Amino acid sequence: QLQFVESGGGLVQPGGSLRLSCAASGFSSDYYAYSAIGWFRQAPGKEHEGVSCINSRAGITYYADSVKGRFTISRDNAKNTVYLQMNSLKPEDTAVYYCAPANCWDRGTSKKGSDWGQGTQVTVSS
Repeated sequence: QLQFVESGGGLVQPGGSLRLSCAASGFSSDYYAYSAIGWFRQAPGKEHEGVSCINSRAGITYYADSVKGRFTISRDNAKNTVYLQMNSLKPEDTAVYYCAPANCWDRGTSKKGSDWGQGTQVTVSS
């Protein structure tokens, strides 16, 4: 039974920072280390979009152009956790952020599986 739980969202001012966490359970840390994980977001009235992903086995990380240079993805395999450090936040970053198993390559990411979790709300506002 695989489960991914997002946390760390909140309300911040433009230019502020947040660190999101994605805690996975239901498989071993060894297996998780070889699984590519992506972050996705959905703004009101818009479709889900891929934000970032990490594929450690292939040595690949991906960032959408809109977040490149501001966001950093990392993982702690011992904790089965993937992080998304978000700096220099902009109002257009406002969305619900989700993590999920992903196809991950250097030019994009797509979600595997059929269901989204609860996500974590990020609101950037003055």
